[in-house]
Amino acid sequence: MNFTFLVNIGANLGKKHFETYFRKQISPENMRAIEVVDKELILCEIKKPVIKDNEVLIKVMAAGLNRADIAQKNGLYPPPPGASNILGLECSGIVAEVGNAVSSKKPGDEVIALLAGGGYAEYVACPEHHAIKKPEQLDWAESASIPEVYATCWLNLFMEAKMRRGDMVVFHAGASGIGTAGIQLANAFDCNSFVTAGTKEKVDFCLGLGASEGEIRSNDMFGKIKDWAPDGVDIILDPVGAEYFESNLSVLGLEGRLVIIGLMGGASTSINLGHLMIKRHRIIGSTIRARNVETKNQVMKSLSDEVLPLFASGQIQPIIHEILPLSDCERAHSIMESNENIGKIILDLN
Repeated sequence: MNFTFLVNIGANLGKKHFETYFRKQISPENMRAIEVVDKELILCEIKKPVIKDNEVLIKVMAAGLNRADIAQKNGLYPPPPGASNILGLECSGIVAEVGNAVSSKKPGDEVIALLAGGGYAEYVACPEHHAIKKPEQLDWAESASIPEVYATCWLNLFMEAKMRRGDMVVFHAGASGIGTAGIQLANAFDCNSFVTAGTKEKVDFCLGLGASEGEIRSNDMFGKIKDWAPDGVDIILDPVGAEYFESNLSVLGLEGRLVIIGLMGGASTSINLGHLMIKRHRIIGSTIRARNVETKNQVMKSLSDEVLPLFASGQIQPIIHEILPLSDCERAHSIMESNENIGKIILDLN
């Protein structure tokens, strides 16, 4: 079944009827998935993944959107070697099949999973230990909002920046999925946080979530950060990059850590190395997607041991902006691209 045929069917039958038709016509060895064609998201039929000995096959119930998906769609963030070309870095679902060497999972297990790709599909394969037990008290959509953002926060705050009790942390894009997760983790581990965000509504939401202070992005936010932490902050988690780089260093305290996790504001900048040396700053560039299997195993074990119990106790909670069906993937992307969301956008495949 080719793209032109599917698009013609969709045009003739309308979205709801197209969805029904597609479900009826799909063959058992295939699955529905979203593929990128000329920077557009197309619902199509492709082969199910074939798992390796150390992998599990997950029937996806819900998948989370991330900024990396937007970048990949636009040709700016290719998947790592060997990863699926399908978008999607996190999901919740049910284990459908296990590889010959898998010992910790069995068919029927309900899991959440960190993915290198492939989440916008009915089935996805991933290494055994990148999937962990789904929190019992959360539904599929809530559970799908956890893996990528909390794995990113854990890796960068705790493993890279060595966050410890009493640290003062800045979260740029505080109302994003990573920002809302970071604020809650900072609270849970007795740290103070300052957020920057695009609107007063978003700043107020972050304050309600537990941020200590915040400022609208268009105002003098770095001046406000200096007022909040006169001696400088300990950690900055920054998805913006070059546009904020020099200002970030100006508010970073002695032995402060700047963790750059995105380049929304550009990739090229200048740096005063003398200032860097005097204050003993650490500048850390970090992504989680291309990390090796062992590092991701470690991160997901930490999530299972240290973070999921905080959901069970109610100390932290999923923050979801909107849940949309897989067939509304374009609309989901447009919400994120226009910066409308507070928290996560979820695709429902249930």
